[in-house]
Amino acid sequence: MVHAATSSRFSSVFASFDKDADGKISAAELRLCMKAALGEDVSAEEADALVASADTNGDRLLDEEEFLRLVGTQTEEDELERCRGLREAFGMYEVKGEGCITPASLMLMLSKLGSHQGIEECRAMIQRFDLNGDGVVCFDEFKVMMEA
Repeated sequence: MVHAATSSRFSSVFASFDKDADGKISAAELRLCMKAALGEDVSAEEADALVASADTNGDRLLDEEEFLRLVGTQTEEDELERCRGLREAFGMYEVKGEGCITPASLMLMLSKLGSHQGIEECRAMIQRFDLNGDGVVCFDEFKVMMEA
């Protein structure tokens, strides 16, 4: 199932890819648009394979729903990968078993990275992103910090 925000965002993309406005995207249309959008040549075989991967009705064309499923899947995979990377980074700074970054754990990790900050400086850094005021940075606050 494609998320509503993904659907609305990519509906206009679908329309721009559908050069002949027949409500379907062919492999040839896909190749042209990928060349224009990404500046990369995609082989006919690669375009056919991409269309085939999302073509649920077997007509060798992508209707809007199939296109949205294709781009939505990629977007969700990208988001999962980004979240895994953030979890890994968060794990480097957090107090093991606590699920949060404390001023002391931040100071320790910064020290390992060659940046020697005092505990008060670390408290100030944490305070900037401590949205609930508990004196530590949880994973959700860490995500906000990394997106800032």
